[in-house]
Amino acid sequence: MVYFVGAGSGAVDLITVRGKNLLEKADVVIYAGSLVNPELLQYAKKDCEYYNSAKLTLPEIIDLMVKAEREGKMTVRLHTGEPSIYGAIREQMDALDEQGIAYECCPGVSACFGAAASLNLEYTLPEVSQSLIITRMAGKTSVPKKESIESFAAHGASMAIYLSAGMLEELSKRLIAGGYKNDTPCAIVYKATWPDEEKYFCTVETLPKVAAEHGITKIAVVLVGDAIAQSGYAKSRLYAPEFETEFRKAKTEAEDA
Repeated sequence: MVYFVGAGSGAVDLITVRGKNLLEKADVVIYAGSLVNPELLQYAKKDCEYYNSAKLTLPEIIDLMVKAEREGKMTVRLHTGEPSIYGAIREQMDALDEQGIAYECCPGVSACFGAAASLNLEYTLPEVSQSLIITRMAGKTSVPKKESIESFAAHGASMAIYLSAGMLEELSKRLIAGGYKNDTPCAIVYKATWPDEEKYFCTVETLPKVAAEHGITKIAVVLVGDAIAQSGYAKSRLYAPEFETEFRKAKTEAEDA
């Protein structure tokens, strides 16, 4: 059996309990190189076999899984963050399907949520933004034309942009071209939740300058949108005294007095 496990955004204690339990039982661990906190490997058994996938091709990774399966061993494929986001897991699953090998997924904490926690942010503030767009700039992996930065920027929603820290001049221009104002709040978080995390608030216009000043060119998530300022929002109706739910009756001003 192969388990695709989300390692979390960086901090060793942000792996799920389920993910930790799977690591403890694993006979083989194939982990995503420098993107996964190496301290997580301490959860595995002493006789566990470790393989750094940063040095492997897809066929080599699958060969290791097939070999482990034939030997009756349990494999954990340890991915950074949340495997379903830029984890390239579908191609691995399809290859396992061809080999008749069963697999399951265990979710993890993605970088944009680790970054939000570090900055005490809420992406979905009433009357500011009720949506979070997770996307990336085109690089070695292309992006569909209908999912361009400009098209998403036109919504004015909260946005988390991955895998783009080396293209921030271009990103800034495209965000502004798409509709964000120059002074739209922005944040860049390097290695969110890792011990050496760095985090900086800026604007869409000053994003490249701030990143350059701090030498940030990789392993960072960029957060954009008015919600980043954490101001100008309306309070949630869910907890308003006059708002009735199946669990709570509405309260009048007289009752509160």
